[in-house]
Amino acid sequence: MQLDVSAESDAGVKFGARTRMQTNQNGATAVTDNGLNATRFYAKSGAIEVAVGNILGALESMPGTYPVQIGFSYFGDNTAQGGRDGYSSDGVGAADANGVEVMYAMGDFKAHVSASDRNNRVAAYGAYTMSGWTLALGMQDSDAADDNEYVATVGGSIGGVSVTLAHADNGTDGTRTLLAASFSAGAATTIDAYYADDELVDSSTGIGFHHSLGGGVTLRGGVSDNFDGDTTADFGVNFNF
Repeated sequence: MQLDVSAESDAGVKFGARTRMQTNQNGATAVTDNGLNATRFYAKSGAIEVAVGNILGALESMPGTYPVQIGFSYFGDNTAQGGRDGYSSDGVGAADANGVEVMYAMGDFKAHVSASDRNNRVAAYGAYTMSGWTLALGMQDSDAADDNEYVATVGGSIGGVSVTLAHADNGTDGTRTLLAASFSAGAATTIDAYYADDELVDSSTGIGFHHSLGGGVTLRGGVSDNFDGDTTADFGVNFNF
């Protein structure tokens, strides 16, 4: 469950915050992460947004990072990137590595810069959309040898199929290339699929679907063959209220 709050000053500056409660159960273990996570605080004026705390992270939120989401619980190796900052849903959130970020969006151009105490990360991306295609380039400086160093993505539509190609250099974890596609199979059903090739491990593939039942209720399911050699599948219901 997510709580978003905001207020706007007479000068037109929007102030807001986001916090989340999420529970997980793994196998026979007890329920974990059942408290509120760390909060993201932000101020936005015009094309610029500044945030602190449990930040979104530049590379985590750049276009093409998650071109498809497989299954009900969004599992699978559906991103090309390695270590990076991102909004954390865990009970402690990003409290041990609070960060700061600046986001800019004007017309077809977007940019995002973020920094945190975790591995002394500093990351940035720029993205431009033209004729329905978005090209994004991101870079990161970090003390960790296996963190993401750079990533490039391009995404758009060919006919009725949305496609994304991403390539990342993840330092000592090697390079990874991802090709993902999404298309409609009828008025209420969407099929998602990806293929990922990693320099150091075997490839990974996944396919999933989501089918709208109306009223904010969606059936979701999928199966993936992951880099670790395990095959994972799930099925569930997502609902908004």
